[in-house]
Amino acid sequence: MPEQHSHDHPTDSDLDAYVLSEGQILEIALRELLLEKGIITQPELNQQMNITASQSASFGASIIAKAWKDREFKQALLYDPKAAITDLGYDVSKMPDLVIVENKSQLHNVVVCTLCSCYPRHMLGPPPEWYRSAAYRARIVRDPREVLVEFGLSLRADVKIRVYDSTADLRYMVMPLGPQGAESMAVDILETLVTRDSMIGVGVPKLP
Repeated sequence: MPEQHSHDHPTDSDLDAYVLSEGQILEIALRELLLEKGIITQPELNQQMNITASQSASFGASIIAKAWKDREFKQALLYDPKAAITDLGYDVSKMPDLVIVENKSQLHNVVVCTLCSCYPRHMLGPPPEWYRSAAYRARIVRDPREVLVEFGLSLRADVKIRVYDSTADLRYMVMPLGPQGAESMAVDILETLVTRDSMIGVGVPKLP
């Protein structure tokens, strides 16, 4: 079962009363036309969207990379993420409360919003479509191990899976396991290993 928190809002506050701009409407129409005419395929579109999403998650990746590199910063980040990030010179005053949960050798964490699509946008950019889907929101709670396998992530049987339920006021983000020898690696190299999916919990970092 996920970590329980009350959802006292009908939708994600980031999306509430959201109206598409003229440019967004045109973008959707163009995308659907390109797909209909066979100029691009859905897999090609998904690949490009994943690339864009990964780029949007660069801020979160930089924070995780620093934590892998700097043990003192890691402890501060796990204790009070917003304060630790603020100490780096970033303004996160408008960011909802954030909790970063650490993966361990026998514990794997996954993030969901069971009611809508609450998500650490300040850290990871916009949520992927699958995160917003009713199927993911329901199934990751009922059978997280099976869902992770569908994402290509097979965990050992002795690894416990913990699911965290984000809300409008409290967002969760995963600190994935760092590579061996992370403290001796350059931060900019470590950043390239951190993926958006690994910070949601449905994936793991790239190999160095």
